[in-house]
Amino acid sequence: MALPQTIQTVKITEAVGRVLKEDIRSDRALPPFDRVMMDGIALQFASWKKGISQYTIADVQLVGEVRKKLQDSTQCIEIMTGAPRPANSDTVVRYGDIEIYERNGKNVAHIKVDAQKKGKNIHLKGLNRQKGEVLLEEGIVLGPAEIGVAATVGKKVLKVARPPRVAVISTGDELVDIDQKPLPYQIRCSNSYTLSAALQGLRVKSKMVHLPDDKEVIRNKLATLLQQYEVLILSGGVSKGKRDYIPGMLEEQGVQKLFYTVRQRPGKPFWFGKSEKTVVFALPGNPVASFCCYYRYIEPWLKKQLGYSSVSQPVAQLARDYTFAKPLTRFLQVQTQLTEKGVLQAIPVAGKGSSDLVSLCRGKSFLELPEQQSHFKTGECYPLYAYLPLSELRAKIEFF
Repeated sequence: MALPQTIQTVKITEAVGRVLKEDIRSDRALPPFDRVMMDGIALQFASWKKGISQYTIADVQLVGEVRKKLQDSTQCIEIMTGAPRPANSDTVVRYGDIEIYERNGKNVAHIKVDAQKKGKNIHLKGLNRQKGEVLLEEGIVLGPAEIGVAATVGKKVLKVARPPRVAVISTGDELVDIDQKPLPYQIRCSNSYTLSAALQGLRVKSKMVHLPDDKEVIRNKLATLLQQYEVLILSGGVSKGKRDYIPGMLEEQGVQKLFYTVRQRPGKPFWFGKSEKTVVFALPGNPVASFCCYYRYIEPWLKKQLGYSSVSQPVAQLARDYTFAKPLTRFLQVQTQLTEKGVLQAIPVAGKGSSDLVSLCRGKSFLELPEQQSHFKTGECYPLYAYLPLSELRAKIEFF
């Protein structure tokens, strides 16, 4: 099910990480003038080529000043990096290749090298991009470089995809909030915080809600949430236990079940459905299973809803043999490393089951192993689902 895509306008200072919903074009040539690339002197190349090596310094061209004009081929103009090329000049000689001295009360530049190339050290107008050229295409994620480009063409505000309204819902009487001291038979609620943090990676804000194991409370809260939010992400209460009410309560509220349970480990008891205007993901309560299902299913879906122009699927090479005999798709927690040849390898991480939240801190990725196999050999490549943005994952990759 696809959500209706809507656009909002935000300040450029608030746009990083958002999905661009317009093409950004250059409002003028880039660079907008013949721009000097080195501090030095501007002169006419023809005179230098004829063997003239000494030039009277007629003026100084600074950045931010109106373009000056070279009046005589025996003269030069001192010029700074970023300044416009003076009229009647066509070449810049850097300070490192000249010597400046005073003669008869005037400053003279002596060139210490032979004539080289006309146009040297000048970045010509429009060499980077022409006026009207598309610089940023709709569907890209705005990073620091893209923000800089938008600023260059004067875009104070940008059109971006509006993130969906999302509620992250924990369930179960055994859960207390993180600022409370749990009783011996209780645990603190971590899944909501984990999932909300994961959503922030897509710049999607969420409302955290808790539902106790009470049918009437669940019924009333779900009715309200289904009216207020476009996406519900629940964790817990979806298995076959006597107080796992969520699937039945969702269907009672008119949410159409699209599937229930997936042939995978972890994350088998996964419920997915939709109502007239809301998409519902009901995940297992075990933290590793919930985490895995988010990155395998929810995040790719959200990226499509936000209009990402491309969602790449990286793969990694298994670093050692692994066996999993059950006829299920296996999401294997892995660490990543680069070999000396630059191959991304996945090293299995030994955890203690779907409740071992701490093990997620060691891996940073899941490797998807197909259910048709039981034995997976070193060197075989499989899809990698990283639960850090790839830019951050690269920074944390260990080198072989």
